[in-house]
Amino acid sequence: MKISRIVVAQQEPVNEKSPYLDISNRYGVKIDFRPFIQVEGVTAKDFRTQKINISEHTAVIFTSKTAIDHYFRMCEELRISVPETMKYFCITESVALYLQKYIVYRKRKVFFGNNTFPDLLDIIQKHKDEFFLVPLSDIHKPEIPKALDKAKIRYRKGVFYKTISSDLSDLNPFPYDMVVFYSPSAVKALFDNFPQFQQNEIIIGGFGKNTAKAIKDAGLRLDISAPTPTCTSMTQAIDNFLKNLSKKSKQ
Repeated sequence: MKISRIVVAQQEPVNEKSPYLDISNRYGVKIDFRPFIQVEGVTAKDFRTQKINISEHTAVIFTSKTAIDHYFRMCEELRISVPETMKYFCITESVALYLQKYIVYRKRKVFFGNNTFPDLLDIIQKHKDEFFLVPLSDIHKPEIPKALDKAKIRYRKGVFYKTISSDLSDLNPFPYDMVVFYSPSAVKALFDNFPQFQQNEIIIGGFGKNTAKAIKDAGLRLDISAPTPTCTSMTQAIDNFLKNLSKKSKQ
């Protein structure tokens, strides 16, 4: 078996020192980044059917920069003026700083966690008097509403954007020896484009439990998975796989 071309089903990293570049150089493989999914904003008409009054909320929970973009887009389309008193709770500092695109950043009204929702929930619980709005995609992790329900937080979730499959028709016949997935939606997108997809000798990698489950549920063989006790990142798992493959080819 020889791995010559790998496709990673997401946007190309902006960091020039991406571990994927190291893998490409170390093993002489070509790595393409191709988003299998894309985000599309919900129309104001469709949003109104959810019967959400944005103005009655006193705080917003953001789990991504995409959520921020579509929250403020919807406010603009509905001609809603976001009050100065609005509080923002963000999953990471990076997401919180992104708010500067839309508001004057003030520490007393912007809060952020340390990369995980449980971290952010600890902060949210100190503000139980607020009525939270949670802008989400149509496909979202159920853990977030469940955690808010368990903590008895007063909130309303709203679908502000949706995840749709990208057009991958130019990849037929499929030219890659390895596919790397980071989300269940990307696995679905593969079959939306190629309903008769046959894995055969193609190596498939998946990051996260939900992605791994989606790969197996689709009848595919999961060859590389992360995180694991020995490989915390997808690139580390791929590196290990290629290293072992290289050793076998030399035997």
